[in-house]
Amino acid sequence: MTAGVAIISIGMATAVGLGAPSACAAMRARIDGFQETRFNGSPEGWLTGAPVPLPRNWIGEKRMAHLAAGAITEAFEGAPEARGQTALILCLPEESRPGRPVRDNSGLLRRIGEIVKVEPHSRSRTVAHGRPAGHVAFDHARRLLASGEVPYVMIAGVDSYLTAPTVSHYLKGRRLLTADNPNGFIPGEAAAAVLCTRSNGGTFQLFGLGLSRETASIYNKDDLPLRADGMTAAYDAAFRETGIDMNRLGYRISDLVGEQYWFKQTALASIRLLRGRHEFQDLWSPAESLGNIGAAAVPMMVGMAWTAAAKGYAAGNPVLIEASSDDGACGAAVFATRRAV
Repeated sequence: MTAGVAIISIGMATAVGLGAPSACAAMRARIDGFQETRFNGSPEGWLTGAPVPLPRNWIGEKRMAHLAAGAITEAFEGAPEARGQTALILCLPEESRPGRPVRDNSGLLRRIGEIVKVEPHSRSRTVAHGRPAGHVAFDHARRLLASGEVPYVMIAGVDSYLTAPTVSHYLKGRRLLTADNPNGFIPGEAAAAVLCTRSNGGTFQLFGLGLSRETASIYNKDDLPLRADGMTAAYDAAFRETGIDMNRLGYRISDLVGEQYWFKQTALASIRLLRGRHEFQDLWSPAESLGNIGAAAVPMMVGMAWTAAAKGYAAGNPVLIEASSDDGACGAAVFATRRAV
């Protein structure tokens, strides 16, 4: 079964490049954007983060709007005919996350439209689920495209963990990477956008999508042991929809932000589903260069895979893209050029 979604252009604004070509080249070369921030991470020194080097020192929602607008504008440059007939699905941080840089989701959507100089489409919306928000957005996008209501859908994600309340919250929970805590993540920020249309032969397409929930989440109050039931179910749903088993997968891209929990989840999901003879399956992650970029993760990973396929350095075909959140939401999606599925 084909999911009916093809990627035709992308855009990025990251700590290692303010455009998709430079950002993807930097991530391929394992260049990172890590530097000391203005936040005090521990008595030993300043907190390491991955801020985006914007030309002006915008903060809060204004910063998020300009980050997202930059990525969206770049994506439109790759397909100018899509302007004016594209629904925007904006991926944002969880509503419950302390210090989230967005207070008014709808207001941010309008502000981005003003910067990009595109009238808001009636089918535009926000999806505030953090890292796996992009998977939910793709589910909405394929329904919109299948209905014929819009010819194009822009899936964009923007997020930042570099706010004082957010840093304070995660420092107290010992979730950030510091001199005295090796089991933590580096806070980052980024925006990424992917422009989608209905599937057409020979392009990079979405073939399978799975959404699930992990009961043994990183914050689960019952201290349940992690078996990766949620991610395994998301993998399985994506493979069933695609019509392949995991041993036919080329490689994976994951939002592995740095903590052991997420590596264990990914490893367990693979162990539980991978059967039979298979080639080596590489595992990529934008966090190696950008840190934890929250809701921008899935559009970023799709952009990485799209670029790798276009330029011929992908580690295989098809590719599975996965993401999960602190509250247990899990998403997995299989993308490929049509000839591989």
